[in-house]
Amino acid sequence: MDLEGFRAALGDIPVEDNPRIVQQKSRDHYWYSPRLKSQLEHVTAAIVVSPRSVEEVVTVLREAFRFEVPITPRGAGTGNYGQAMPLSGGAMLNLMNLDKVISISHDRVRAQAGVVMEKLDEATIEAVNGELRFHPSTYRMASLGGFIAGGSGGVGSIRWGGLRNFGNILGLKVVTCEAEPRVLDLTGPDILKVAHAYGTNGIIVEAEMPLTAHYDWVDVLVGFDDAYEACAFAGQVALQDGLLCKEISPVAAPVPHDYFNRHRPFIKSREQSVVLIMAAPAAMPALADFVDFHKGDMLYRGDEAAPEVKAKLPPVYELAWNHTTLRGLKIDPTITYLQTQYPNLEKVKWAIDTFGDEMPMHIEMTKFDGRVVFSGLPIVRYTTEERLEEIIKLHEANGCLVFNPHRFTLEEGGMKQTDRAQLAFKKEADPSGILNPGKMIAWDDPDFDFDSGRTWLFTGLYTLGAA
Repeated sequence: MDLEGFRAALGDIPVEDNPRIVQQKSRDHYWYSPRLKSQLEHVTAAIVVSPRSVEEVVTVLREAFRFEVPITPRGAGTGNYGQAMPLSGGAMLNLMNLDKVISISHDRVRAQAGVVMEKLDEATIEAVNGELRFHPSTYRMASLGGFIAGGSGGVGSIRWGGLRNFGNILGLKVVTCEAEPRVLDLTGPDILKVAHAYGTNGIIVEAEMPLTAHYDWVDVLVGFDDAYEACAFAGQVALQDGLLCKEISPVAAPVPHDYFNRHRPFIKSREQSVVLIMAAPAAMPALADFVDFHKGDMLYRGDEAAPEVKAKLPPVYELAWNHTTLRGLKIDPTITYLQTQYPNLEKVKWAIDTFGDEMPMHIEMTKFDGRVVFSGLPIVRYTTEERLEEIIKLHEANGCLVFNPHRFTLEEGGMKQTDRAQLAFKKEADPSGILNPGKMIAWDDPDFDFDSGRTWLFTGLYTLGAA
């Protein structure tokens, strides 16, 4: 690695070498995991490079290839698994300057990778009263490219599934890392080669995404006496085709009372479990009737709250998804979490009964290949790594999937299937292996077993017979 030669070849492309700033930009939310915190605490790049255009990205990758400098792409750094951490040092590629909205039509938007998702929605709402189908709970910070490269779903996944589903990404512009980098426009099944791949096989610089109708979503909190009742109700709401909801998330006591500080006045006791909902305004009368029918306790509804009350509250989506764990970590830094999937309500009950307060349940209701499923992000009261592994093994032995957020590689926990087509594209787009090195086992291990039978979320290339 010739770092000085690389820097000199970049011309006036902005470069930052202040060690404190570089270390800050070399971090994501890896510290959610005690295992990753101990493993990755020392990781830092040598410099941060911040290109301002696609042409400058091409220059950076050309010179990185020439001088053998590892490149780790970064958006806003809101990932949770070390996706944006430079395991081999080198240069961080900060893409947040690529923040232009390129085009908006009535059903789609094309924008550069660094645009913040909230800002992108603001532009599409103003232009065509449309919004992105789904977004992470870090909506107000996360970049579009970072979400595609490191995320899998989020708020809106109860209607639209995840990034893995065909049609949820319409096109990507990707830059390869070669002697002469190519700018590729990917569509169709080719998209799956680079979506949720941590930038290991090409740098996403633009994306075209479908839009859906925009609503002034109503935040709702519904209380129940126990976690199982909350999960059962959430499952029933998710099945109601006539109730248009963007978010449905049951959270077991005592998490809502203990971690949702500004909503605590609406929660009646520490023993009350809560279902978080975002509903379209027209759905509210029917939703209220549904709550009554299931003997739920309507704790809060944003369409009836005074403006001064609403102004003091975070949006419901900032209580859900990974924000649930984030709020918990601010109160109790010893906790962590898991990513699970329960095939039915009976398995949710098994987890609640088996682990109790050691693992307070947090579910995100999502669509998965046309089915409503209970996607878990349960809080774990961490004691030892051995016990955490035991909890994972108990889940797997009972038919519950675990996507391990305590691993930084795609294959181990990244919800990504590395298949032969994926690896072939890596060899084509990054022949020297300098894009986010250390994150793809199949690249580093010549004996990687593609036929291990493990179940991953990204199976689209297999269904097309391309692998």
